[in-house]
Parts: sequence; structure tokens; C-alpha cells
Amino acid sequence: MLKGSCHCGAITLEVDRADLPEQAMECNCSHCSRKGYLLWFVPREQVQVHGGEDQLGVYRFNKHVIAHHFCRQCGCAPFALGTMPDGKLMTAVNVRCLEGVDLAAIKRVPVDGRSF
Repeated sequence: MLKGSCHCGAITLEVDRADLPEQAMECNCSHCSRKGYLLWFVPREQVQVHGGEDQLGVYRFNKHVIAHHFCRQCGCAPFALGTMPDGKLMTAVNVRCLEGVDLAAIKRVPVDGRSF
């Protein structure tokens, strides 16, 4: 089980996986690039969010298909919820918010989100 949180700890999450991600998507869209997201897409049923529901804000932009969740206290955004083109529910976990991840070891996969 992998654990993560926002900066202040009001929002925590657990990913039902034993393995740390080997790679993460680094999107160049105006939102992801400004916030420095490194996204790891995980099936929704493998991610549990705990605590802080009253502190959880949501930001949607562009086509409004991804719900970017952030903590209203510290502003940190540990995950987003969306649906893949095939209809599968996914969670985009911000790898920077997971505990014990060596960010230098994560392969960055560039995504041209500006073109979406």
C-alpha cells in the first residue's frame, strides 16, 4: 500500500499497489506545467481518499473532464479524477505527493496537453 497526502495532511490517500511507479506523465498544459504535476494513472478502485472531505476543492478547466482535487488549506493537489476514453474510471495520482518516492528515479513521459 502506497500512502500520500497534501502538504498539511488534511487530505490523505492510499494506493492499493505495492510497487512505486517507474514513470509518470509530465504534461505541458497550462495547468500541469505551472503546478509541476507528475501524474501516475491508476484505476479508481485502487485509490482511497481519507479525511478532509470538507477541505477538498475541485478545479476543472478546458473540456471539464478531469476533476483536479486540491486541499483548501494548503493548496496542494494530490490527485485528480477522470474517465479514460474507453469509459474506465481513473485516478491521476500526483507522484510528488506520495511518500518514499525517489523523484529522480521516475522516468518522465512527456505529454503534449497543450494540444488537447
